[in-house]
Amino acid sequence: MRLVIARCQVDYVGRLTAHLPMAQRLLLIKADGSVSIHSDDRAYKPLNWMSPPCWLIEDPDLWVVQNKAGEKLIITLAEVLHDSKHELGPEPGLVKDGVEADLQKLLAEHVTTLGEGWTLVRREFPTPIGPVDLMCRDASGTSVAVEIKRRGEIDGVEQLTRYLELLNRDPLLAPVKGVFAAQQIKPQARTLAEDRGIRCVVLDYDALRGIESDEFRLF
Repeated sequence: MRLVIARCQVDYVGRLTAHLPMAQRLLLIKADGSVSIHSDDRAYKPLNWMSPPCWLIEDPDLWVVQNKAGEKLIITLAEVLHDSKHELGPEPGLVKDGVEADLQKLLAEHVTTLGEGWTLVRREFPTPIGPVDLMCRDASGTSVAVEIKRRGEIDGVEQLTRYLELLNRDPLLAPVKGVFAAQQIKPQARTLAEDRGIRCVVLDYDALRGIESDEFRLF
């Protein structure tokens, strides 16, 4: 991984245009080829980025990051304050909390909860940026990637969106639909998911475990 802190201007040219005026920022270049631009006030989310496959062409005062679609990140460097490379080594992967791991196992065992005629292809289906929780096929045979959370928030929708972007590049899988499943889904996350064509499913943990709720029901 390469970390560069620089005063820079960033312009995105592609399906739309975006401009970041000159300021001090962190440029993150990862081993997978991705390049992202960060400020100091947006937590983990970059100001702009280019996902792999893409390539970086460096000149002393100008970087151009381009992908196969012809989209470009043009980074104009006024001053480089820091430039270092670090070997992070193998990634052991995310260890999920007990409830989330149990939800994944239970939903894999009862995948027809998501729809009649559904089948499980694999748990922890690999992608270049990490595994999606479940890969399934619906009754029509369409591939469906399922991301499972205890609490469904916007960052989970963003994570599933990135998985779907990569999975849909595989002609053996495409088209791949998405399902965002959680015990609770925040309204903002639901709105974003549905806007991106991702189906939201609220999971009943006790029902998946085969435990009937003692609450009164109308039907």
